[in-house]
Amino acid sequence: MMQLIRFIVAALLATWTAGALAQAFPSKPIRIVVPFSAGGPSDLTMRSMAPRMTELLGQSIVVDNRAGATGIIGAEMVAKSPPDGYTLLMATASVVAINMVTYSKLPYDTLRDFQPLTPVMTTTTILVVHPSMPAKNLKELVALAKARPGQISMGSAGNGGTLHLALEMLTKQAAVNMTHVPYKGAAPAVVDVIAGQLSGMFVDLPVVSPYIKAGRARALAVASPKRSVYFPEVPTTKEAGYPNVELQNYYALLLPAKTPREIVGKLHDAVVKTVNTPGVREKLISFGADPLTMTPDEFTRFLRADIEMWGKAVKAAGVKVD
Repeated sequence: MMQLIRFIVAALLATWTAGALAQAFPSKPIRIVVPFSAGGPSDLTMRSMAPRMTELLGQSIVVDNRAGATGIIGAEMVAKSPPDGYTLLMATASVVAINMVTYSKLPYDTLRDFQPLTPVMTTTTILVVHPSMPAKNLKELVALAKARPGQISMGSAGNGGTLHLALEMLTKQAAVNMTHVPYKGAAPAVVDVIAGQLSGMFVDLPVVSPYIKAGRARALAVASPKRSVYFPEVPTTKEAGYPNVELQNYYALLLPAKTPREIVGKLHDAVVKTVNTPGVREKLISFGADPLTMTPDEFTRFLRADIEMWGKAVKAAGVKVD
């Protein structure tokens, strides 16, 4: 009988403590780890959202760039942080889905070590080259690669990520050899494309859109099921004759596993309100993104299915990075 009483008291105390913590949350600044270099799509997205989240939560949002290893360094940091709601991860498909199937020894498991919160947007991945490149379309780029095996240098945000995988899909289907040059994020790779240090790259639209509009990068194809509304004149990879080169990237927030439900709820509410704030929404759209939110349960199911889908895609492409 005494054991039963102790159990009930302990359960009530735990419930009261969790509720009290949630009511007090947040009582200090919140850190959001971006596992890529400053200036990339993840960084631009989070910095666009941070001011409105600060208003809604009453605490500063600190954006912390921890680039390296295709997002693994930053993701591992968040996975091992206290589950108190004060450290979040701004992730991409590369970090939470593709890494799971391209690395045999990953220091985190997305479904075990994280509490999914919500995506904030999806975006189109586009193939661009420096304007000095003689290729005016994807078929001409493939022909050039066949004529100059290994001489065309293509950047990415890191080994095994979405941008690298898109390149591998293309080179396998087209049976060509291009030199892959991994960076610690999309932004520094784009800088080298614009400078002519790289031939080109697959890249998410938000970080390269201004350069395409300014004529400093030439768009050859979008790796999406349909054309981008922002550049409707650019054909899809399928239209260009390469139907297996297709992907859709997303940007999302996650917490360490075991974060109290009440805190998850508060943060989810603030993020959804932020994404739906007209000024923020318009800014995300101006980048070339499509705002998107889900409930934590919906996002968990989405991630499970996405990891499975990428497992099949990576196996078909024959990509392995360790």
